[in-house]
Formats: sequence, structure tokens, C-alpha cells
Amino acid sequence: MQMLRSYLFLLWLYGWMAIVGVLYLPTLLMPRVVTLKAIGFYGEIIRFGLRWICGIRTEIRGREHVVPGPAIYAGKHHCMLDVFIPFIATREPCHILKKELAWTPFLGWYAMSTGMIAIDRAGTTKTLKAMVEAAKKRAAQKRTIVIFPEGTRRDPNAAPDYQPAGISAMNKALGVPIIPVATNAGLCWPARGTRFTPGLIVYEVLPAIPGGLDRKTLMARLETDLETASNRLIAEGRAVQAAKAAR
Repeated sequence: MQMLRSYLFLLWLYGWMAIVGVLYLPTLLMPRVVTLKAIGFYGEIIRFGLRWICGIRTEIRGREHVVPGPAIYAGKHHCMLDVFIPFIATREPCHILKKELAWTPFLGWYAMSTGMIAIDRAGTTKTLKAMVEAAKKRAAQKRTIVIFPEGTRRDPNAAPDYQPAGISAMNKALGVPIIPVATNAGLCWPARGTRFTPGLIVYEVLPAIPGGLDRKTLMARLETDLETASNRLIAEGRAVQAAKAAR
């Protein structure tokens, strides 16, 4: 039964992507903030489908820690939902994303029209410099730069694997607060695969880390904050799933 619900949710996910993508095409000609709100609306549609099709509740905690103005959003990355949470939790997010996504129907169109930063993840020092320069321009527009420091989706049971180059370079160049965002999303929405498990997904915005810290101090603080909070949320999520199974 849960596998059937998972397939129904995938139909919901991609069906609504096409519907919203077509209906909101006129926003591509409007001010950026309108298009960003359209993407956030789709994110809420995803959350609704998770709740009513798969039995997965979602919560966003710690919104009081969201920094107004330019900042760097540094989140754990478990699944596709992680990409849409910044559009709900922050005002004008700007994702660092792999360049291949720029050619994806709907997602790529909206990403590029809103000034997301597309990079070659296997790129050189030149790529890193170009990313930092683009991030400077977005920060000057008081936007929140979204980056996943581990670089790719990871299972919640996997050991942390932080890639310091991108975030430390932006931290040095921008000097803006860094907002860590922990999650347990992978317990319900797998990094890879199609089986969705009922339970509770939580995104927790943590207190900001001051900008401008040296690389070693920054990465130690970021990893400690993210892993401590995420492990706590994973324990909470597993307890919810165990209670559901017992019923």
C-alpha cells in the first residue's frame, strides 16, 4: 500500500510541477520576487501532497533565526524537498546549483530567470572564482545564497562529508552571516529511490554563524551545529515512525 502511495505522490509531484510551471510562465516577465513566490507556492503543494498522500508531516522550526538581508543558507541535503524549503523560509533565495539543471524544463527556466548560480561541480579554480563573483552580486541585492556544503544528497545514516571550498570561499568574500539548517528529511524521502515512508520531516533553522571566520573555525562550527541538530531531529523522526508502526 505504501508503495502505491509513493507512486501516487510522484504523479502529484511531477504533475503539479507541469501545471504550476505552465500557469506561472507569465511571472518570468515580472519582478523576480513574484517568480520566487510562485516557486514557494509549488513547495507548499509538495508539502500538502506529502501529508495527504504519504502520511508525512513537515515542519519548519526556528524561523526567528532567519537573517534579513544578505546571508548564506547552509543546509543538510537529503532529498529534493530541501531545494524548495528556502523559498518558503526565506525571502529571496539564490541557489548554487549544478549547471545541468539549467536545461531542465520548468525547473531550469525558473531557476535561470530568478538569477540562480549554475556551476560545473567538477570545475576548476576558475569555476570557484566565477561562483564567488556571482554570489557577491546576489548578496549586493540582499539575497540569501543557498548552498549544501556536502555537495550532494546523502542518506541520513551516512557519515558527514563536508566540502569546504565553496562555502569557505563565499564566507571569505561576502562576510555575511551563515544560517545552518538541519533536517531529518531522508527518513521519509529517500536520497535515491521511490519509496516514501510515513513520519515527520523537520527543517530547523539554527542560530546564525558570524561571517568572516577563518576556514578551519567556520567548518568546525558549521559541522558541529548541523550534525548535532540533525542527529537530534533524526532521533525524533525515528521515534515518530516507531510510534506509527506500533499503532
